[in-house]
Amino acid sequence: MKNFVEELKWRGMLSQIMPGTEELLQKEMVTAYLGTDPTADSLHIGHLCGIMMLRHLQHCGHKPIILVGGATGMIGDPSGKSQERNLLNNETLYHNQECIKKQVAKFLDFEGDEPNKAELVNNYDWMKDFTFLDFAREVGKHITVNYMMAKDSVQQRLNGTARDGLSFTEFTYQLLQGYDFLYLYQHMGCKLQLGGNDQWGNMTTGTELIRRTLGNENEAFALTCPLITKADGKKFGKTESGNIWLDRNRTTPYKFYQFWLNVSDDDAERYIKIFTSLDKETIDALVEEHKQDPGRRVLQKRLAEEVTVLVHSKEDLDMAIEASNILFGKSTKDSLLKLDEQTLLDIFEGVPQFEISADQIGQPAVEIFTQAAAVFASKGEMRKLVQGGGVSLNKEKLAEFDRPITADDLIDGKYLLVQRGKKNYYLVIVK
Repeated sequence: MKNFVEELKWRGMLSQIMPGTEELLQKEMVTAYLGTDPTADSLHIGHLCGIMMLRHLQHCGHKPIILVGGATGMIGDPSGKSQERNLLNNETLYHNQECIKKQVAKFLDFEGDEPNKAELVNNYDWMKDFTFLDFAREVGKHITVNYMMAKDSVQQRLNGTARDGLSFTEFTYQLLQGYDFLYLYQHMGCKLQLGGNDQWGNMTTGTELIRRTLGNENEAFALTCPLITKADGKKFGKTESGNIWLDRNRTTPYKFYQFWLNVSDDDAERYIKIFTSLDKETIDALVEEHKQDPGRRVLQKRLAEEVTVLVHSKEDLDMAIEASNILFGKSTKDSLLKLDEQTLLDIFEGVPQFEISADQIGQPAVEIFTQAAAVFASKGEMRKLVQGGGVSLNKEKLAEFDRPITADDLIDGKYLLVQRGKKNYYLVIVK
């Protein structure tokens, strides 16, 4: 059995670990869980480090459980938050849970007869019939307020800048999360909880609750991964337009691929260890190759390929590479026609865009691209460039500057892509 702790160490994925954890993992097949709150119908790449921990755990022969917090998601965790989270209704939570399950199934093996096959659980299943009086008697009596108050996540909210302080609902969150661990320990033999650094306080409450409820001989353990940041210390996974999501409807595979392709050299070297399953020898060789010629961006390309295939598919990767070539390399009109509308808009997000009305279709190109959409400063300039072979329409050379633009020229029935020279693109949108 591969050593899970050693695997995390060389990948830069180990932060805090309770004494005895590594010995337990070397001694037996360990069941471990990681929780995620279903506050959206998709995970984003900020969740990926935790999911990859579970993936490496399973590859090392242990059993992963992903816990979707249907109950705790109704409350909100104060850890790392400055204000209370909006509460979600049952219908939304169920929808989000099902979407998350489909995404996680790409990383973990839920099928087969192996004893370490992955399982997904929802804490709403064991919390929904738990009365407040039962909770107070069975859980609350074991953990003192002094113990709960000492947690960093609680202290930060009480002493920080949060206007509204900390609600009782959120204060009890660590008890609820602690009870999840107790329940899984008793019913599924789960002895280890995995999570991010910000969860350490909640996780150790769980190990303490197990010990105090069941006796000192009942040991449970916790292990965290560091908060992933960029080389400049900024939060990982955020762009100007927001999170990079795993759901293709929120972030297209093209944009997803581009995110990884554009990370810095330092980040690429860290991320390829964290977000892929490539082995140490392969990664070391890639790092060395990259250092020989950083301009080829060997690390970024391999990282982008691996993660895009893992989250989406090989077909989506091929489409993302082809889409990239539309902007940066040689491509044809056929390549354009294969794109879905959102990917087309993502590719040309930063280029100048013009809107024209549908009744202008049928007019000569020179009229449309100088008057309706000012791609060219004058008809004379356009004529000269077309005659010199320097103008393309939808990736095909425009042979006649005055040929009519027809409905057949429209991509997706509403777009025209004009290119001046090699690098200047303009997107004309027909409204």
